[in-house]
Amino acid sequence: MIGYYSPEELAELGFAEVGENVKISKTATIYNTGLISIGSNVRIDNFCVIAVSGTSRLRIGSYSHISAFNFINGMGDITLGDFFTTAPYVRIFSSSDDYSGEHMANTMVPREAIGTESAPVVIQKHVLIGTGSTILQGVTLAEGTAVAAHALVTKSTEPFTLVGGVPARKLKDRSRNLLELEKKYFHGNTEG
Repeated sequence: MIGYYSPEELAELGFAEVGENVKISKTATIYNTGLISIGSNVRIDNFCVIAVSGTSRLRIGSYSHISAFNFINGMGDITLGDFFTTAPYVRIFSSSDDYSGEHMANTMVPREAIGTESAPVVIQKHVLIGTGSTILQGVTLAEGTAVAAHALVTKSTEPFTLVGGVPARKLKDRSRNLLELEKKYFHGNTEG
């Protein structure tokens, strides 16, 4: 059994910040940990790949769960809010290669030859992302957004909506009852 890193092992990995009760699978692959801040009560499951680079930063909010086989990558900032949850196989990108042919698209060629578009990804509080979904650069998933399975999200969402499809579009409004549950169980304290 491989399990999770201990608090002592997490401290040695060099994260910018790590809260309490953080569980990261030892099979997760995380690059540039010094660019990553993690809140409290966070779980990152098996075989996730998390890679931020350049001057970008990744912030993972408290009470969040990143399921198995997620891929989070980019050269733009990524913010994952409190109570954020993904199903398996979710992909979040804060940058994309240039597909026009005007530039090369390869990390093994000179940086000047690459045409990469980067923009922050902001995922606000109480967001749920379904299996196989992809979130692209420049997107803000507003508070309470739910993303249906296998969606391709290319545009920002409105609060408390369910979006789905390729490209994703609003399917319906979503209940706000989870805000009452947060008050009931956390009394407004989401710090740990």
